[in-house]
Amino acid sequence: ELCPSVKNILLLDSEGNRVASKFFSDDWPSNKAKETFEKAVFTKTQKTNARTEAEITMFESNIIVYKFVQDLHFYVTGGEDENEVILASVLQGFFDAVGILLRDNVDKREALENLDLILLCIDEIVDGGIILETDASSIASKVSSHSIDSGAPLSEQTLSQALATAREHLTRSLLQ
Repeated sequence: ELCPSVKNILLLDSEGNRVASKFFSDDWPSNKAKETFEKAVFTKTQKTNARTEAEITMFESNIIVYKFVQDLHFYVTGGEDENEVILASVLQGFFDAVGILLRDNVDKREALENLDLILLCIDEIVDGGIILETDASSIASKVSSHSIDSGAPLSEQTLSQALATAREHLTRSLLQ
């Protein structure tokens, strides 16, 4: 209980739809409850201008720190007793790491094409609600190191890498 923790990390599009999310709390027991929370948070924050720096708000006994870029909305939620500065550093680490991984081309289309990297990014930042890392370059380098070349065994590849490898093998066999 002494360790700062995160309840969820959300990445929503400009209409409040989920691009990526990870919940670390039992406050939202069903997927429907999670979607309802995401929509409510989006509705509460959509009229703010959190483009230059992060904004902080209270919502349903939660502290929410958020920031927008292009058509993406980044959110980090903590309990009402959490330190806002720590939550803001988690948000900034996530935001900057995504920027590094997407080569500063941060928009919904690019995020969806690289969803595996974004989900790995969230996993590198928080595990079970416990904050592991907030340094963007460290997060990005760890995520990049997971991007194993297509010559690696399928068991060591991410799903998208395995599909790309399978596609290459199929293409080669059809062309021969």
